Amino acid sequence: MTAISPREARRCFNAHHPFHAAYYFSPEHDETYAELGLESGPMAYLAGRAAPFGAVGPGVVTAAFYNFHPDLVARHLPRAWDVASPAAVLDARLRITDAYLTRLLGPEAPASREMAEAAELALHAAEGCGRPGRPLYSANADLPVPEAPHLALWHAATLLREHRGDGHLVALSEAGLDGLEALVSHTATGTNWRPGYLQSARGWSPEEWTAARERLVERGILDAGGELTDRGAELRRAVEADTDRLDVAPYEHLGAEGTRRLTEVAGAFSRVVLEGGGLPLQNIGKR
Repeated sequence: MTAISPREARRCFNAHHPFHAAYYFSPEHDETYAELGLESGPMAYLAGRAAPFGAVGPGVVTAAFYNFHPDLVARHLPRAWDVASPAAVLDARLRITDAYLTRLLGPEAPASREMAEAAELALHAAEGCGRPGRPLYSANADLPVPEAPHLALWHAATLLREHRGDGHLVALSEAGLDGLEALVSHTATGTNWRPGYLQSARGWSPEEWTAARERLVERGILDAGGELTDRGAELRRAVEADTDRLDVAPYEHLGAEGTRRLTEVAGAFSRVVLEGGGLPLQNIGKR
């Protein structure tokens, strides 16, 4: 195990994350789940991401996803499992991934030597992830590794994404930010994600959003105009620093040279995904 700085770990995560995240924004996502009978939007998202847990109810998903309104989750789960079993959803998830990666990367890249190398490196990194306190990572880690290199890389990137995400929730909780307050304060950082989109997509009412903002104003995290105060900016920096610290283990396991190489090869694929419009956040953020 080699010492890796949190900055290096985050750089590697940022390099491979678009490869995974484009799944949620691909047209194949809603189209394929619609063929199973799942409604586009929250139902398809919740079922697709929660399927590794099995046919769970809303409580598990609300806890693990952190910032979704419990009523929104309860409207779709467990109802989604009456429409499509978790096994069927997991099969569809790989078909979605195969389709969008082949479309964005072209027919040769999925089976390339570089793809196989990136998959091997990412899977090795994921071996350094810990299960305790990491529900979404742990559930995905129980799934078999796909044989095709591009699907194996997506699976590994999913493991690394959920591992980091599970740690992020620990950091948010330690900072005293509930799920809605986390969203409100996050949108004040200047992210592409805008309040109107996240409030609607996560199922919160305008009144609930306003109440959370007022709580943050009372705590000195936001000013009266909804902008981060110095204290709020420091709190959000501390959350990200804690998230980085809690996410170092897989990259330490991979080692400095492996982390550098994964950053390079996965980053090259992610750039092609981004150039092809795989993550249209500039449009989503304006909603």
